[in-house]
Amino acid sequence: MSSHLSLGLRFARRELRGGLKGLRIVLACLALGVGAIAAVGVLRTATEAGLAEDGARILGGDLSVRVTYRPMPQEARDWITSRGGRLSEIVEMRAMAIAPGGDRTLVELKAADTAYPLYGDLVLDPPAPLTPEAPGAPFGVALEPLVAERLGLKPGDRLRIGEESFVLAGLIRSEPDKVATPALLGPRALIPLAALDATRLVQPGSLVQYEYRIALAPDVSPQAFARDFQAAHDDGGWRIRDASQAAPGVNRVLDRVASFLTLAGLTALLVGGIGVATGVRSWLDQRARTIATLRCLGAPAGTVFATYLIQVLGLSVLGILIGLAVGQGLALLAGELLATVLPVPPRLGFYPAPLAQAALYGLLTALSFSLWPLGRAREIPGAALFRDSIAPRAARPRWSLLLVNAAAVLALVGLVVGTAAQPAFALSFCAAAGATLLVFRLGASLLMGLARRLRSSGRPSVRLGLANLHRPGAPTALLLVALGIGLTTLSALALIEGNLRRQINSQIPTQAPNFFFIDIQSDQTAQFDQLTRALPGVQEVQRVPSLRARIVSVKGVPADQAPASEESRWALRGDRGLTYAATPPEGTRIVAGQWWAPDYQGPPLVSLDANLAQGWGVGLGDEIVVNVLGRDIPLKISSLRQIEWQGMGINFVLVASPGLLASAPHTHIATLRGDAANDAATLRAVTDAFPNVSGIRVKDALEAVGALMSQLGTAISAVAGVTLLAGGLVLAGAMAAGQRRRVRDAVVLKVIGATRAQIRGAWMVEFGLLGLTAGLLAAGIGTAASWGVARFVMKTEWTFLPVTLAVTVVGCTVLTLLLGYLGTALALRVRPAPLLRNE
Repeated sequence: MSSHLSLGLRFARRELRGGLKGLRIVLACLALGVGAIAAVGVLRTATEAGLAEDGARILGGDLSVRVTYRPMPQEARDWITSRGGRLSEIVEMRAMAIAPGGDRTLVELKAADTAYPLYGDLVLDPPAPLTPEAPGAPFGVALEPLVAERLGLKPGDRLRIGEESFVLAGLIRSEPDKVATPALLGPRALIPLAALDATRLVQPGSLVQYEYRIALAPDVSPQAFARDFQAAHDDGGWRIRDASQAAPGVNRVLDRVASFLTLAGLTALLVGGIGVATGVRSWLDQRARTIATLRCLGAPAGTVFATYLIQVLGLSVLGILIGLAVGQGLALLAGELLATVLPVPPRLGFYPAPLAQAALYGLLTALSFSLWPLGRAREIPGAALFRDSIAPRAARPRWSLLLVNAAAVLALVGLVVGTAAQPAFALSFCAAAGATLLVFRLGASLLMGLARRLRSSGRPSVRLGLANLHRPGAPTALLLVALGIGLTTLSALALIEGNLRRQINSQIPTQAPNFFFIDIQSDQTAQFDQLTRALPGVQEVQRVPSLRARIVSVKGVPADQAPASEESRWALRGDRGLTYAATPPEGTRIVAGQWWAPDYQGPPLVSLDANLAQGWGVGLGDEIVVNVLGRDIPLKISSLRQIEWQGMGINFVLVASPGLLASAPHTHIATLRGDAANDAATLRAVTDAFPNVSGIRVKDALEAVGALMSQLGTAISAVAGVTLLAGGLVLAGAMAAGQRRRVRDAVVLKVIGATRAQIRGAWMVEFGLLGLTAGLLAAGIGTAASWGVARFVMKTEWTFLPVTLAVTVVGCTVLTLLLGYLGTALALRVRPAPLLRNE
């Protein structure tokens, strides 16, 4: 064994002196795939490092205690301060900011005490205090620039929030805890906590979040302090986080986005793996005489195998190193460009872990796709290698090498699944990739068999083109797989993007209401209904009670320990919307159980979203416990509903029976549909009559979603571009691998009297059928893949888009014909005499 390695190393070093010709495709394919994966991994790690380093600043303290609806009791605050904790109180809710001229916009209102911020700096332009220095002077408000622009305000101008008048003190340039308290439905407005009562926005049942940030002494453990706090006080519905959990939502988003982009990079690497196999096979074809000579001179098969394996691995390592350098550079560039877009500026630097992971991906890919052609060359005797390019001998690697090859493939699959945020999805990806390769290989066999049976007696070019597809050594299978993998990815991504855009651009706008109105007090409901239904252009007003509830347990198991599916776990985190109704709301689709009687007065029942019930593993008769205003309420499941969320109407995952909940302090929410031309007048009329009511204009929310979809579409296009580049490299390599054969065939055909037109026509038939077959298979597999992603990953509806698939099929055929024509033209330009003399 050592003699094989030492002799193989010497032979490999001598051969590599001649340059990298023949292995450049291997180098490029590995560099591209590894670079994409490395860039995603480094950028993700840098962003997570930013979150970890600035955790206290992002959270606003070493600990955060958040509760809905009611403030923390005074005894709990005293407990914190008596143990050395510095406390800062923040209240958050939605409100309308109204300019003197009547223009208004929805804002995320944040009322902070004088201790805010405990960490970091609040930067205003111009710097100004929000609390007035002179008695009787108005309080100040700080606005995000977007609010001031919408309302036409500048520092010093007046505006109204609720029932209180404020003066615009400055524009928010930097908010240290913006990630931990994001402004979701409107830009930020910041006021002093002392001014909140004067706005009269906080009413019984109003949707208000109270948050208490705690700064601890350096020697105090936040986790231990949190445990002691919970032990000293009954569970009041607290949600306690420390600095390591500053932005769990951001972490989840990062995990999902990074998983998607990593799988996209793996797709490019998979396509590149085909390029590795193609490049190695082409390179071995070029080395056929050298290998045959070595074998005939007595070189052991192990020495020959070691010689070329060392060269492939050496070039693979070089390609991986290039990819790592490119990935590190791209991550640094992307970090600089996206510093203001990402939720936290990434801490750019050298991170060996994601680079090592990307390198391991590249090495396993190189081994998985190169061992078979190397093992095949090892098993062919020297005399057969002289004839292998014309009459290939059926050979396969020995079983020991097949086991090593299988182990490399399994290790690659294990790495993909083991490092994914969604292992099930990653495993499905690997299974789909393997099935796709198998389908294209079977498709190539069927095409070759069909061409063998179609013995046309017509034009010679057609007969010759069909024969080219099934002759000995025909590259049909290689070309079809090389074409098909990349085009499958492109068609799937195009269909996914098309369906997402269709959901936003067509379905939602036609069904969505004009407004959501929130925080309608119970004693305002009759006046609200009367006012809104009398407004010009209003077609429909729907109003329901609204409470916030935290799910405490499911079937007796605490919510944070419940065995819920990944898709349904979101509903067990934080607060959920809860309503009650005596009769089924309009449009209710009950799929199991039945609704309670209109006059039901028994123990509380609940109608639950059927998808959540499936994810939680609960059914009719099971019990869930929710916490409403600090009180645990058991709810028995009496029915399951199928909810259509796309219409953006009023939908609750939890609808309870009246009785106990009806007596709890709560507000109402309403939707309003009508003529969009009257939106401004409608919003003005409602918010003037009810200053505590906030109106959310759905069109604004849809525009924000549309902007997000545009960014997502750009990202998908970029991913498709990387895959297209990898596919182009593979196709170029596959074409180059067969170019010597085409040159030889062209010379022989011209010598025996074939015209250029006949030769060109034969190859156009060959490549046209290859492109058409690859396009049809890619369209079918891409359609199935996009349906699976849309239905089971994104949980959205899916629509067949025939135009997209037609473009895929036609584009594939045209691309193949163009490349085939280019290769044919180059082959026809070769003069016969020099080639015949060399032969």
